[in-house]
Amino acid sequence: MFDVFGSVKGLLKIDQVCIDNNVFRMHYKATVIILIAFSLLVTSRQYIGDPIDCIVDEIPLGVMDTYCWIYSTFTVPERLTGITGRDVVQPGVGSHVEGEDEVKYHKYYQWVCFVLFFQAILFYVPRYLWKSWEGGRLKMLVMDLNSPIVNEECKNDRKKILVDYFIGNLNRHNFYAFRFFVCEALNFLNVIGQIYFVDFFLDGEFSTYGSDVLKFTEMEPDERIDPMARVFPKVTKCTFHKYGPSGNVQKFDGLCVLPLNIVNEKIYVFLWFWFIILSILSGISLIYRIAVVAGPKLRHLLLRARSRLAESEEVELVANKCNIGDWFLLYQLGKNIDPLIYKEVIADLSREMGGDDNKRPFDA
Repeated sequence: MFDVFGSVKGLLKIDQVCIDNNVFRMHYKATVIILIAFSLLVTSRQYIGDPIDCIVDEIPLGVMDTYCWIYSTFTVPERLTGITGRDVVQPGVGSHVEGEDEVKYHKYYQWVCFVLFFQAILFYVPRYLWKSWEGGRLKMLVMDLNSPIVNEECKNDRKKILVDYFIGNLNRHNFYAFRFFVCEALNFLNVIGQIYFVDFFLDGEFSTYGSDVLKFTEMEPDERIDPMARVFPKVTKCTFHKYGPSGNVQKFDGLCVLPLNIVNEKIYVFLWFWFIILSILSGISLIYRIAVVAGPKLRHLLLRARSRLAESEEVELVANKCNIGDWFLLYQLGKNIDPLIYKEVIADLSREMGGDDNKRPFDA
């Protein structure tokens, strides 16, 4: 198992300087790791075996397996109910009249690993954009002030550089902040788009897949249709045609076992719940961000909570002088700098800003 997931361990690396937030990390770190791990899992034959095994008379098994893998297999939706072994061979597998009974072809299984990897790339795009736009600014400003054990002279020099930078570039960080807000919006749009994308990929079955699985356990055994068997059948049918000795077309019906779907059905149940939770959290995060942008008093309260060791008057004075971009940068610094040192930074900023009374309180 370590051989399968060992390649994703590099994504677990913890950044020394945090340039985003927890919800953002759920997109580019947790979700990307999950999707890549699932993509590796469905390609690992040591746990699943061959992805397809077909049984049919007179046709070599290797030929039938390759043919059905390439051209897809099918089930009969009307045969999903019934007692297995008496009414049907397997759910969805039974006799049917060609041209009259509806058949459902399953073509997605050969694409699952590629789609999961593509989704992982999409989830990383906002992170890539923000990291490029951020350009290491926070890391340069923190300058090892995230450690409580710093030489006093070195600490004072770095604090002075930080305060001088902040005062010299006051009211010039709005573009910096709004690019992060754009990436947060992209995260939300991406997860919503991913739900619709997977729904399209699974022929409209994904949007209600998780809820259908939950409802399935509450229904009567004889009446219920297992949504996992409907979307990810473990046994399907495959029709092979070839010329007979006299030149006429011969038809061969085979049964195909898809052990890969045992994993696929669990993967997509998990992804359904994960995407729903992630979209809700991302929506709440966007509402919070709108409130922060529109509410100077909220920004003051948040800065006060971040710099809890600093004096209230100093925090208020600094908050009054900062617009949204300055506040965002200062708040991000508070996540990375040691609280005792951050308290001193706020005090130094307060002294530097004390002489400027032109801005009205909580001016955005």
